[in-house]
Amino acid sequence: MASRKLNVLVYTGTGTTVESVRHCIYSLRRLLSPTYAVIPVAEAALLKEPWQPTCALLVIPGGGDLGYCRVLNGPGNRRIADYVRRGGAYLGFCAGGYYGSRRCEFEVGDRTLEVIGSRELGFFPGTCRGGALKGFEYHSERGARVVRLSVKEGFGEGQEVLSYYNGGGVFVDAEKFENVEVLAQYADEIAVDGGAGKAAVIHCTVGSGNVILTGPHPEFAAANLNPQPQIPSYEALVSSLAAADAARVTFLRACLSRLGLDLSADPSAPPSLSRMHLTSANHVEVGEMLASWEEAITRETGQGQDADEKEEYIRGEHDVFRIEKQSSRWDVDELRQALPSSSSGDAGEGRMVDYDALVKVIVPHEEEWPDAKETPSFNHRLFYGSLKEYRAIEPAAEEWGDTLMYGEVVTSTNTLMDKYGPLLFVSSNPKLLAHLPTGFTLTATTQVAGRGRGTNVWVSPAGCLIFSTVINHPAHLAASHPVVFIQYIAAIAIVEAVKSYDTACGDVPVKLKWPNDIYCRDPASTPQDPSYVKIGGILSNCAYSQGAYQIVLGIGINTTNSRPTTSLNAIAPAPLKMAGGFRLESLLARILTRIEALYAQFRREGFSRDLEERYYKHWLHSGQNVTLEAEAGAKAKVVGITRDWGMLKAVEVDGMGRETGRMWALQSDENSFDFWKGLVKRKL
Repeated sequence: MASRKLNVLVYTGTGTTVESVRHCIYSLRRLLSPTYAVIPVAEAALLKEPWQPTCALLVIPGGGDLGYCRVLNGPGNRRIADYVRRGGAYLGFCAGGYYGSRRCEFEVGDRTLEVIGSRELGFFPGTCRGGALKGFEYHSERGARVVRLSVKEGFGEGQEVLSYYNGGGVFVDAEKFENVEVLAQYADEIAVDGGAGKAAVIHCTVGSGNVILTGPHPEFAAANLNPQPQIPSYEALVSSLAAADAARVTFLRACLSRLGLDLSADPSAPPSLSRMHLTSANHVEVGEMLASWEEAITRETGQGQDADEKEEYIRGEHDVFRIEKQSSRWDVDELRQALPSSSSGDAGEGRMVDYDALVKVIVPHEEEWPDAKETPSFNHRLFYGSLKEYRAIEPAAEEWGDTLMYGEVVTSTNTLMDKYGPLLFVSSNPKLLAHLPTGFTLTATTQVAGRGRGTNVWVSPAGCLIFSTVINHPAHLAASHPVVFIQYIAAIAIVEAVKSYDTACGDVPVKLKWPNDIYCRDPASTPQDPSYVKIGGILSNCAYSQGAYQIVLGIGINTTNSRPTTSLNAIAPAPLKMAGGFRLESLLARILTRIEALYAQFRREGFSRDLEERYYKHWLHSGQNVTLEAEAGAKAKVVGITRDWGMLKAVEVDGMGRETGRMWALQSDENSFDFWKGLVKRKL
């Protein structure tokens, strides 16, 4: 189960600036989605969490590198350097370029700005000296310039690039050092001595790893630069950069490719949010659902409307929803091209979109399901038909999925429902969540802000089944039927749903990984020597209200998409492949019926021996060895999970692998990267 490197980590801690981080994350997500998850991390994660095994690239953006030194010098830099030398990749923009050099010299002689000193990483073995251009001011755009970069022939398209610049350096005598390649030079005169050359962007080979350091900001897109009316030349700067943006993107793509990343064919523009369609199996439930929301609905007169023409809104804690009346529905062509917003929602091509500021529109369907023109990527008839068929083989499944909300593009299916949030729609809005029944489900084709454990971002390209479902777990059951086991029940249900999706699916090699990940056998491996890769995950968010624990189960499963790892269709049995493979609508129906049946069993019996045995039947960990770092590297063998709080149960083993008799309960330290690192023990 070797971890695939799918995370691109952007440092956002002490020393960084908001604007540098914003531009960096936006540009990287646009170029690297859906193959990689671009994740913001602060110094605590770099210092303490096991980020290295899954990190494809570590990015240090612009800011002030003295802040980086304060929090990362010593242990942090040792971890970063070790990661790079072992085959990792580092990208330093501007201040991140200074920080990655052996020595930093900035504005020497200026008492208010001067920074001089050695730097621990030393990926570039020389000096980064700046500012390459005069005029820099901290926390200001007054020193911003357009710089011409002369790109090395054969790198990218080898053309001239215009780049945003604000305080970056030149890599002195870069061409004289071994294992250093100059990718771009400043084309015009600079204000400091660059030695033999004017190196603006360099590539360094460090051990088995790769490093690119820049003086300018090729990650800054003109479309996302905020107006600066107090700076007379700024509008012309933005115009110049905008006219030459294609070359900048090409250059940045070439840099990422040099660092070993697999780029998408075309940059991914931020999609517009779509309307969300509220439907039910028998249509009548839609009206009942709207009636149950009555106390959460406010009626307001819209701009330009008569006083008696009121719109209906639910103003949640995180999102604002408008319930679109049947009489106000636009024609389908207008609907599909609309971007609902609370102000000027559509920011234009290549521009960042503030999804939080957009009003989310709910379209109730009280008489019939949406047709293919309204929801071309989701077949409601297939979903409800599959739900009926699977209920015929699941006597305990009667209600879950009866009411469904679908959006082609949403922020995240979880946070739209729950205030604690990673699944952004339900979990960030307890006012909405309080009125949702058990089994209510929200699904989408694309998430633009999907979340995973901790700070992780769930990469959800088209072809990934993504949904959240609500469970109202009675509080009086919490002691005997702990909430923690519901995520385990969901994991069992997903595996069993896949294996019972079709009569040919019984041997589909799908497994679960404690506590909440779904794995399948890598199609490149053999049944005799299998290796497993992650294809899905479960995120459980919980809040308490009105005598019940309101749980939002967020689930994502790679179904028909080959990236970022593999998918169910890649391992589907031949008869199913001939029939078209897994269908998202049918798989959703099968998982919902299986979870409903298992949850009903859990309410009756608790986490019974039967459920426990089914969990072990599908998990990957029997006999797996773990190291207890807090116990001086003591070894233990996993033998199960505890029946009180679902922690890993392990027996200590000696150097020969023999059991010593000491038993431990292990839980994660809740890091964002690997539950199997940083295990915390409790003696049994």
